[in-house]
Amino acid sequence: MTFCLGMKVADGLVGIADTRVTSGTECITARKVSIYQGDGWSLFLMTSGLRSARDKAITYFEEIVDVSDQAPGDRLFKVAGLFAEQMRRVSGEDGESLEKAGLKFNIHVLVGGQMERDHEHKLYLIYPQGNWVEIGPGTPYHIIGATGYGKPVLDRTLKYEDNMRFALKVGCLAFDSTRISAADVDFPVDFVLYPTNSFKIVTHRYTKEDLAHISDWWQDRLRNSVRELPLDWIEPLQKKLPQSSILKLPSVRSEQTGG
Repeated sequence: MTFCLGMKVADGLVGIADTRVTSGTECITARKVSIYQGDGWSLFLMTSGLRSARDKAITYFEEIVDVSDQAPGDRLFKVAGLFAEQMRRVSGEDGESLEKAGLKFNIHVLVGGQMERDHEHKLYLIYPQGNWVEIGPGTPYHIIGATGYGKPVLDRTLKYEDNMRFALKVGCLAFDSTRISAADVDFPVDFVLYPTNSFKIVTHRYTKEDLAHISDWWQDRLRNSVRELPLDWIEPLQKKLPQSSILKLPSVRSEQTGG
């Protein structure tokens, strides 16, 4: 499984990708984000799905970029379309044999960045069929791979108007929630930042030790928040329990004071 998160906020893009790759009973570390940039353009790709298929699609894409020796498009949607063509090419070459082997062509791709004629930073999601959608202010993020565990914290907190610093915090917590619950998502984790109109992507890799204090802080804060949750709504249920019941709930006062 994979965890790749792309977030688009007012002042830029934030991407987060884990590096664990599972092949049968073997687990290895492999980079899932690719960065391409030049004079006046910058973009990144984050991928999930069958590793052999996504590696092949990226190889075809990089061949086009290397041969042309220039930006792969003047708008990011054109770059998304170009990569989608490589996905369809790989699907045409390998799709039938993969299906016979009981495997699916299941590549999903997040494409983020800004090209010469883009008036702002852009983020796109490409589906396995090669069609794409733009990620916008309404829901300013998308996860590919293990989608369920990090989604609640993002839905409750992230807004397009937030800055990149806030998005970094939320994204880190979304990754931590996923890592705890999904055995096939893990460190090291790559963070990608793109400030709008900068045409410069920066990246940094964190190990488990680097972010251990953040994970511990988050877990403690969650438990403390549960302890501090108002209990008045529980009292009607508590009154229905037999006085001698071993399930009798503690009083509101004792729960809030830890007694």
